[in-house]
Amino acid sequence: MRAAIIAVTIGIALSAASTPASAEIEWAQVDSVLERKGAEQPGGIHRYSFPRSDLKVTLDGVPIKPALALGGWVAFEPMGDQAMMMGDLVLTEEEINPVMQRLVADGIEITAIHNHLLRATPATYYMHVLGHGDPTQLATALREGLVASKTPPAPTTTASQASSIDLDTAMIDNALGVKGKVNGGVYQVSVPRAEAIKDSGMDVPPAMGSAIAINFQPTGGGKAATTGDFVLTSKEVNPVLRTLRENGIEVTALHSHMLDEQPRLFFMHFWAVNDAAKLAEGLNAALSKVNAKTN
Repeated sequence: MRAAIIAVTIGIALSAASTPASAEIEWAQVDSVLERKGAEQPGGIHRYSFPRSDLKVTLDGVPIKPALALGGWVAFEPMGDQAMMMGDLVLTEEEINPVMQRLVADGIEITAIHNHLLRATPATYYMHVLGHGDPTQLATALREGLVASKTPPAPTTTASQASSIDLDTAMIDNALGVKGKVNGGVYQVSVPRAEAIKDSGMDVPPAMGSAIAINFQPTGGGKAATTGDFVLTSKEVNPVLRTLRENGIEVTALHSHMLDEQPRLFFMHFWAVNDAAKLAEGLNAALSKVNAKTN
């Protein structure tokens, strides 16, 4: 009898251990607070988008689509019934302090504030945020912060996303060694780093902002605007910077996004408008200087 009880106890423990941590979080409550449905990512991560579709930003004559450089987001990584929240909010200059005041008052940490682009009109800034705790409470704090901005609510209807785009996406995929996807009229390529990234002892997978982001927005005639950011160790920074510049791609910002990540990372933002094949060639040359996970 005693052996049977022990066996049953072990079985229950093993069953509990195999249950995904995200099963303990009521994601429907987080969705309700943020008034949009999160996209589930590998590892039980839930990611929410806050595109600044209200802003009409232009740069070098190119109207910037939200998916190119105005796509705010936050992601929740489950830790049992708790979560780590990381994200990047797109704000105007006037919105920075009111949003910061509300977030800080509710215990949300600010890990970076900076530009991503140069010469954009109107100028936009990017506030990186971090929180640990109950995901519904974190979402509530985030919502209260965003109230101090003009970030639009989620659309009441989901527009169908066209899968076609006026770019040779197969060429881009082959050049970069990673298959991208069309999102909001922009071709987005995400390139994870080869090594594991951690913050405060927790994994920071690509969906939490540790991947290299390369975006292409067609401008007609086989040309495109490209922007995004390279995620780099200190030894990679200047080799990538030189390679981008040698290929006619402007480096527009270099900074951190996190505070306690291991290894230490730097984020290099870039911008160019040119023939899409030439851009892909230059970006691939820069990727060759990085410990990235490509085909």
